[in-house]
Amino acid sequence: MSTPPVVNFITGNANKLREVKAILEPAITVQSQAVDLEEVQGTVEEVTLAKCRKAAETVSPSTHCENSYLIQGPVLVEDTCLCFKALNDLPGPYMQVLFYSKCLSAPSKWFMQSIGHHGLNNLLVAYEDKSADAVCTFAYSPGPGHQPVLFQGRTRGKIVPPRGPADFGWDAIFEYEGQTYAEMDKAAKNKISHRGLALRKLQDWFAQQRAS
Repeated sequence: MSTPPVVNFITGNANKLREVKAILEPAITVQSQAVDLEEVQGTVEEVTLAKCRKAAETVSPSTHCENSYLIQGPVLVEDTCLCFKALNDLPGPYMQVLFYSKCLSAPSKWFMQSIGHHGLNNLLVAYEDKSADAVCTFAYSPGPGHQPVLFQGRTRGKIVPPRGPADFGWDAIFEYEGQTYAEMDKAAKNKISHRGLALRKLQDWFAQQRAS
């Protein structure tokens, strides 16, 4: 039996890490590092690519030995956004862009924490159309100097008052076919979520690479 490929998922979010491991393993072994990466301005695709290139070049101290370092790459980075259809579906990973575009992205954690679930609902209070796209974009690089590969998943749902546990981003207000992400069984959510769809594309890509 061949050894599964290993990726270093760059995140400090324990919930994201659990989801990614639940979806990818055992076919792909997921390690993780929390690395502060400077973010460029641009589309979600441009931002994710830039983060991936930077992550692949970053050497971080190993948690196992004080004087050792993790190998540069292979790395996996993610950017997510929640785009309101009534407000022109303008995604953007920065707070200043979010303020004008009304597309909410994971890197603006303090913005999310500031306005909360009810604040997100209030952004649509004047609109009948509550539909939204949850978009997840992953970029993978085998190491420095390699062009990252993008994998994107998109799930159409709608914004509702919060239901279910409120401990994972905007899961409690994003409803898909009658249930919010927060109300769903974790395995059921992973089958239809924007993150699950993107990661299955990543799995397919790895399978094709190993078969070629």
